[in-house]
Amino acid sequence: MAAPISGTQAPGYYRVKVGDYEVTVVSDGSLTLDHTLFAGDEAGAEKLLNDAHLPKMGIPTPLNTWLINTGKKLILVDAGGGTHFAPSVGRLPQNLAAAGIAPSAIDEVVITHPHPDHIPGVMASDGSMLFPNATLHVQADDHGFWTSSEIRGKAPEEFRGFFDLAVNAIKPYAAAGKLSLYKDGTEFAPGIRAVACHGHTVGHSMVWVSPSGGDFLIFGDIVHCAALQFPDPNRGVGFDTDPAMALANRKKVFDMVATDKLLFSGGHLPFPGLGHATKAGNGYAFVPVMHGEL
Repeated sequence: MAAPISGTQAPGYYRVKVGDYEVTVVSDGSLTLDHTLFAGDEAGAEKLLNDAHLPKMGIPTPLNTWLINTGKKLILVDAGGGTHFAPSVGRLPQNLAAAGIAPSAIDEVVITHPHPDHIPGVMASDGSMLFPNATLHVQADDHGFWTSSEIRGKAPEEFRGFFDLAVNAIKPYAAAGKLSLYKDGTEFAPGIRAVACHGHTVGHSMVWVSPSGGDFLIFGDIVHCAALQFPDPNRGVGFDTDPAMALANRKKVFDMVATDKLLFSGGHLPFPGLGHATKAGNGYAFVPVMHGEL
């Protein structure tokens, strides 16, 4: 006899060892983007998406976060959109719970950039601190930009909500004395440091995890659609603050991870968002990590 259809998915977390540390990729859900948000010719985009069995409109766009366990600290990198952004995100708390982690156990939360799919998740549904014992780390230039009422006032109407979500997310941590502004090279724990990769936002940063015996790069949002941007790195996305800088840094990072065979992850890579890159023609190919035991 057939069992009842469950209608639910397996918990969205995946663990990998990085030297002495353990990294857990935790899903916050997913968004959808349209090919019109990406630079480049439409015919080329349609072919790349078709070859990847993806639609032109409503491209599934995962939203990944990362929990680094150093053995002494739990450091969360990015926090997703929470309950304040879109109904298809905000899965971080339940997936952390499935992974055996309570919000109160998190020591540090590092934000790669304060866009509304990366920072609102630090808030509980009532706007309070979801991570009551954590210090919130926001890049200094990004903090200055996204909390500026003057810059918000000059921004297009459709982007002003981005500013409001960032301000609301930061506010309770600042009030509790739990806000720290970081810069390029800031070390959050031994072997875990910020690496500037500006362009997507004025302070967009990567997080390099290099404990004894391992190397792993969290490159944030240099990629929003792997099927489009690995084979054609020139395809920027409409959310980039400085498209030329974002493009230059994307190419620089792609070349580095391919040349050095470096394990990496990104905010919008197909879950669990772990893999390598290899040069392919005039671009690159994303090679996902195969499921394996720790």
